[in-house]
Amino acid sequence: MKNVNLGKTGLRVSRVCLGMMSFGNGSERPWVLDEDRAEPIIKDAVDGGITFFDTADTYSKGASEVATGRLLHKFLSRDEMVVATKVFMPMTPGENGGGLSAKHIHSAIDASLTRLGMEYVDLYQIHRWDSRTPIEETMEALHDVVRAGKARYIGASSMFAWQFAKAQHVADLNHWTRFVSMQPHYNLIYREEEREMIPHCIDQGIGVIPWSPLARGVLAGNRGRAGERHTTRSDTDDFTDYLYSQPTDFDVVERVAEVASARGVPSAQVALAWLLGRPGVTAPIVGATKPGHLADALAAEKLRLDDEEIARLEELYVPHPVLGHF
Repeated sequence: MKNVNLGKTGLRVSRVCLGMMSFGNGSERPWVLDEDRAEPIIKDAVDGGITFFDTADTYSKGASEVATGRLLHKFLSRDEMVVATKVFMPMTPGENGGGLSAKHIHSAIDASLTRLGMEYVDLYQIHRWDSRTPIEETMEALHDVVRAGKARYIGASSMFAWQFAKAQHVADLNHWTRFVSMQPHYNLIYREEEREMIPHCIDQGIGVIPWSPLARGVLAGNRGRAGERHTTRSDTDDFTDYLYSQPTDFDVVERVAEVASARGVPSAQVALAWLLGRPGVTAPIVGATKPGHLADALAAEKLRLDDEEIARLEELYVPHPVLGHF
């Protein structure tokens, strides 16, 4: 597994990041694996060279962070792993149980570190933009988290490019910590981030770590054009219906399958290889609930598509409304 710098920082990360949302005991989501079933997948990921892991406090109400801490410590020293988590979603009752106020950020990082069993996280990310909190308050609180040694770097996730630029400007004006990474919604079905956010990140030296690189399994064939569902997740994940409902999405899915068939590899490998080859992309965040999912991710990191294949994969794309920012 190749390792690269996260943006223009000195932090080295594997070119594939393992998403930990799929792991955690007692989850209400039927496709989430408990820690015993997740452990072999984590071991295979580490054996395959993955050292970068992404979770969030909201995943399975904190159980993902608990699983992340307990499982990673079985296979890697703290210095060998790069752990990212997120803050924003409501975690406790009341008006201050979520968001990006100073009150919530400081309580949320302490709760995350307790669940993870760690003294710090490598990358602390805001999960979404908080329109109710002044960005100055958020950036100062995140700076204080870094100064307190509870996070080494900070990052952001889906938002408009103007919002991201405003946050960075506020940090620069006040000599606070800047975001070093952006976690956008980006895959062959949804490419709207190519318009402004990704060019901005390339220009500014920001690491890009896309979420949903396989469109929550749609690009791997977990559902069909007629509405048929082939996996537990596709049958129970309503958020997928919201994100990927355009009929033209399946034109792209079928084209991926054609290119993959000609290559003699699964569709997932082709879709991930395309994303890994996109300008600015540091490390897609890949979920895995079966050994085959991980095997495809590891193989995709070594798969190189030619110009003709890339053109065929891209030519059927149809613009989408903004999806995933809220």
